[in-house]
Amino acid sequence: MSDTLETPRTNFIRQIIEADLASGKHDRIMTRFPPEPNGYLHIGHAKSIVLNFGLARDFGGICNLRFDDTNPHKENVEFVESIMADVRWLGFDWGERLYFASDYFEQLYGFAIELIEQGRAYVCDLTAEETRLYRGTLTEPGRDSPYRDRSVAENLDLFKQMRAGAFPDGARTLRARIDMASPNINLRDPVLYRIKHGVVHHQTGTAWCLYPTYDFTHPLSDALEGITHSLCTLEFEDHRPLYDWCVEHVSVPYRPRQIEFSRLNLEYTVMSKRRLTELVTEGHVTGWDDPRMPTIAGMRRRGYTAAAIRDFCERVGITKSDNLVEMAMLESAVRNDLDAVAPRRMAVLRPLKVVILNYPEDGQASIESPNHPKAASFGVRAIPFGRELYIDRGDFAEIPPKGYKRLTAGGEVRLRNAYVIRCEEVVKDAAGTIIELRVHADLETLGREPVGRKVKGVIHWVGAAHAVRAEVRLYDRLFRVPLPGADGRGYRDDINPDSLRILDDALVEPALGDAAPGERFQFEREGYFVVDPDATPGHPVFNLTVGLRDTWGKGQG
Repeated sequence: MSDTLETPRTNFIRQIIEADLASGKHDRIMTRFPPEPNGYLHIGHAKSIVLNFGLARDFGGICNLRFDDTNPHKENVEFVESIMADVRWLGFDWGERLYFASDYFEQLYGFAIELIEQGRAYVCDLTAEETRLYRGTLTEPGRDSPYRDRSVAENLDLFKQMRAGAFPDGARTLRARIDMASPNINLRDPVLYRIKHGVVHHQTGTAWCLYPTYDFTHPLSDALEGITHSLCTLEFEDHRPLYDWCVEHVSVPYRPRQIEFSRLNLEYTVMSKRRLTELVTEGHVTGWDDPRMPTIAGMRRRGYTAAAIRDFCERVGITKSDNLVEMAMLESAVRNDLDAVAPRRMAVLRPLKVVILNYPEDGQASIESPNHPKAASFGVRAIPFGRELYIDRGDFAEIPPKGYKRLTAGGEVRLRNAYVIRCEEVVKDAAGTIIELRVHADLETLGREPVGRKVKGVIHWVGAAHAVRAEVRLYDRLFRVPLPGADGRGYRDDINPDSLRILDDALVEPALGDAAPGERFQFEREGYFVVDPDATPGHPVFNLTVGLRDTWGKGQG
């Protein structure tokens, strides 16, 4: 799989767009990706990015990137910049169509004035707690605010004073005047504006102390931009009547159509921004880009490719039904992509010394090895070979289990692309730990089978004289169970204590010594790895991206 945009699958949203274009309802579609800059994007956002930008691309339309920045307490420039970087990395570009909801604050204020003048909005003095109590429940209607029948003139005067900063936080709000008995709680006179003093907005600074709510801002921003199909996840389905109410009662130029689809729920992760923020601030992970996080930044640092994530999003599909997606599906998409693009290298993660007794002490040779077994275009490399080398401890057993095909005492195995060796002696320290193997090599078996016998096992190795010491970080799933926090548990209780193991004495072949951050490789017989940004000259650091197969529950690496 190359790093190109994947062929999309049909879905109900595509069918709606096709019908709208065929009927002439729209000459051109316009979509948008509207993140709130209050955290880093995660894999669920990737699904929305692929959907919105992909539809615009496939139907010759336009997709805006718009930040719905209505809550300055939780938003900042770092999040804005990370979101733009993630969208670009996934392979999409918004061109000149970068917007902020805060660009429309003056127009939104004007729309609020329109609603007041129509008698459809009023200034309310109830506290936040009182507002909740008056709202009612799912089974009981709400009660009218005692301030619901203020005159238009009084509401206009109070609202202008709110903008001027005349009242403290929480003293007053602007509410829509809809229906306190509506079975849809979102229509029970929702708050449209609230007062927020003492905050510096990342775009507007201190120009405003009056901020519109998301439910008011989002539909009107869509309408101002001419969005034809406003795509959002299913939790906004109950908000759609309010979305439509807002665009219907003010003088916006367009009437977008909101369409909901199921959000992405992925095993062994949490997708709530609140919980992701807690993981970061409480130190359960090293940051938003920790390779165990489901953030796009974390997945990028772990070595996932943009092509693999796009392919995964296409595989998941777009439906109206919520479901839990297996982590194995994502890992399979990553593995499939890396199999085609990752050069092969040898690395010994848990070194065990091997001395070839019948090889010259000063003997040095170069073993030619292909960089990719399926693609000659990757070329070959020379790997230094000598009397002393290292294999992985897991590739030797004094007392082998049934079916074991690696090196055993008195047994034979082939070194990858090199000789067949036989273990003659096992050297142990005083504690009984194996510290060295002494072997004989069949020097007639380079590139050929041994005479008169068949050797089934093949293991990887690194020459001792030229091996490069490396730090290897073995990442596993952040949570122990598919649904963290289920059955009444706190999600923190399900954090996997072994989600990161660091090996600081791994040895890699010389070709890996100067690999640059972001380069991806397959460590033969181990898995796919990427060079971490922490790597420095002389100190390579590799992150496990994904194993060669699904090894969950069997141990990685």
